[in-house]
Amino acid sequence: MKFSIIIPTLNEEAIIQSCLIDLQPLRNRSEIIVVDGKSADNTRTLAAPLADKVTISEKGRGKQMNIGAWQATGDILIFLHADTRLPENALQLIQQNIINTAQWGRFDMQLSGNHFVLKVIACMMNLRSRLTGIATGDQVIFVTRRAFEKAGLYPEISLMEDIALCKALKKISPPICLKAKVISSGRRWERNGIYRTIFLMWSIRLRYFFGADPQMLDFLYTHGVITQFKLSDLWRRIFPAMSE
Repeated sequence: MKFSIIIPTLNEEAIIQSCLIDLQPLRNRSEIIVVDGKSADNTRTLAAPLADKVTISEKGRGKQMNIGAWQATGDILIFLHADTRLPENALQLIQQNIINTAQWGRFDMQLSGNHFVLKVIACMMNLRSRLTGIATGDQVIFVTRRAFEKAGLYPEISLMEDIALCKALKKISPPICLKAKVISSGRRWERNGIYRTIFLMWSIRLRYFFGADPQMLDFLYTHGVITQFKLSDLWRRIFPAMSE
């Protein structure tokens, strides 16, 4: 079984080398594909010696990961963020658990950083994922090529592409929820404020659930902006006929 590790990047020169160096022991069983969204820094130059393929794409994680999947030759696709680290036995765990009735999955995660609340956040994210069968990109989604194509690939939207893909994959098979933990960076949480970021992420999820434009959500996410969500707007979305 061959694996393809697909990494979308955008201005990640500070961390791309450490990410790829950690993956070098896996190259005997996997290929590493970096798909860069036209970075303005040295991301591509630094990645080139440590990856099997480095490709340029228009910005957008969904689009970038689809391009990586199109170029991949592996049986299993692993979508990895540049600031996330796989457990040492990741490939073995995936192969042991991928069977005909379960064609995709994700890992549990922990957030790097010293604040104790980050541990609580990661624990809650893992629990929510188990209950809903929905994973985020930080949990490292892996999927058979066949299931990925059957699900229609990543939707090329500005944000929430991982949520949309998981919803499509759930119609094919339930996810494998591996207890082994990937380590994802807590830099956004610490930079923007932990409690503020919690509120922002829940606000974005709620807006997405009620049909907000992913491009607008991407702006809020990128800039760490919290805007008011009016209860009257929420009521109109749930009960449109009664709001006229």
